[in-house]
Amino acid sequence: MKKVAVIGCGGAGKSTLSRTLSELMNIPVYHIDKLNWNPGWIPASQDALSEMINALVLKEEWIIDGNYSSTLDIRLECADTVIFLNMPTYLCFYRVLKRRIMYSGKSRPDMNEGCPEKIDLEFIKWIWGFNKNRRPLILNKLDKVSTEKDVFILSNPSEVDKFLDNLRCNKVQLNE
Repeated sequence: MKKVAVIGCGGAGKSTLSRTLSELMNIPVYHIDKLNWNPGWIPASQDALSEMINALVLKEEWIIDGNYSSTLDIRLECADTVIFLNMPTYLCFYRVLKRRIMYSGKSRPDMNEGCPEKIDLEFIKWIWGFNKNRRPLILNKLDKVSTEKDVFILSNPSEVDKFLDNLRCNKVQLNE
């Protein structure tokens, strides 16, 4: 596991899992939100974002978290491991609301400075429709790469905890 793509709905836990994996495996993590959003919530151009992702996937090791369907195929092609956080909508909403309160008036760690945490109607609609609209497309893509890549579909926080516990155990065994 040296090139890891972490995907899922907003609030699914992508950034938290990615930071934990980074610490555990000593692999750098890149948050696409941080690459895409400039101060004042100004998005990078599609070409600029694609260039940044294309450069990152050439590195020897990486963890890249984010959904961004425009660069998903690039990440899936280059990753050796894909983790899809397939969380229930209610949990994603709860976490997004919690995050909004925690980072009120400031930028969260996986976002650029000058992008204070916010929730708008467009984001709410995106979360609400994710499992109906985006999940089937993602599962189809994952099915196509599952014979060549390690694909993990984690559907609740307990599965994430078990996944991390297994990684920790395997790391300890490899170091003995």
